[in-house]
Amino acid sequence: MRDWWFLRRSPNDWRACAEKLSKRVVRPQLFHGYTRVMTNQEHIAIKDFIANTNISGIYGLVNPQVGTTRAGKPFFKALIRDASGEAALRVWIFDEARLGETIRTGFVHIIGQTQSYNGQIQVIADAIRAEEVSTEQLKKLLPATTRDIDGMMKEVERLLHTLKHPGMRALAEQYLGNEHITQHFRRAPAAVSVHHAYIGGLLEHTLQLMLLADVMLPLYPGLNRDLVLLGLFLHDLGKTVELEWERGFAYTTDGNLVGHVVRGAIWLQTMAAASAKKSPIPPDALRVLLHIVISHHGALEHGAAKLPSTPEAMFVAMLDNLDAKTTSTLVAAARDRADVNEPGHEFSDKVWSLDVRVFRPDPLLAPAPVDATAAQ
Repeated sequence: MRDWWFLRRSPNDWRACAEKLSKRVVRPQLFHGYTRVMTNQEHIAIKDFIANTNISGIYGLVNPQVGTTRAGKPFFKALIRDASGEAALRVWIFDEARLGETIRTGFVHIIGQTQSYNGQIQVIADAIRAEEVSTEQLKKLLPATTRDIDGMMKEVERLLHTLKHPGMRALAEQYLGNEHITQHFRRAPAAVSVHHAYIGGLLEHTLQLMLLADVMLPLYPGLNRDLVLLGLFLHDLGKTVELEWERGFAYTTDGNLVGHVVRGAIWLQTMAAASAKKSPIPPDALRVLLHIVISHHGALEHGAAKLPSTPEAMFVAMLDNLDAKTTSTLVAAARDRADVNEPGHEFSDKVWSLDVRVFRPDPLLAPAPVDATAAQ
């Protein structure tokens, strides 16, 4: 049992809140201008949310902020997250002064109800508070890869061991021998929210790119396989210190001040100097690897320090973009959700990183309504 306290603006607001909450929690009571509510409802996984359901549980916060209603009133908005997915959250009556305390831990306990909005499920909370979570609770709250981490790491190592140039193999071994980097590489997300934003996401994304390259490189015999594979392994490695994931996904101080592109370039120069004692690589090869790292975002406005200017750098940047955007589109489509073929749920919310609303159904797996204009 937990005590809940709701600040409201008038006794009528408190009574209205108590009346609404009485339909889903145990006995709300009024105490000196606060509404106290006792609740024992179990956590509902986000993937199991359906419209018009009362919920009470702990969830992670993503991108919390204060917005302004059309009437000029502040409200709280964010995404909530658990290991099963994400959903939009709104708290319509919110004191801006409470923002710091509300987001203090990165996790909140909310009481509210779900509703359907623009074809997606969102949560309207009547109450919200910061929550300290245990290690055991984190397993339910932080999304994680469904693939075997040990198996993925072994596959990355296998591909790196196929490098032909002795200096390139020595450089790869220099990284693989750094326990701090490899341990973080195994668990880090690839992003806070855009793509592969889950435990093990960075490893999964990197392996996916290396496997794609291994299949595609025979079609492009002019590309240097060693440069591409090692460049793909290195391109996002700086995210192991750019991001934190022990208390939710967020940017570290290093991430905010340096970033994974610059950190990756710094590491590469340090590692190459160390591995050169065993087997050096040509200066231009190191220069091209550095170029791959600093150009892999593909465009200056997307964070690249340089535009991709070698065949290998262009190939890496395009593969990275392919996997990131395809994964983001599949996540937005959420084709495994039960509502994918329901009327009004055909399109996702706008995905800011793609600047589109994604059409969700697979048209070959479910009958589509007849489009009269298409039939003419």
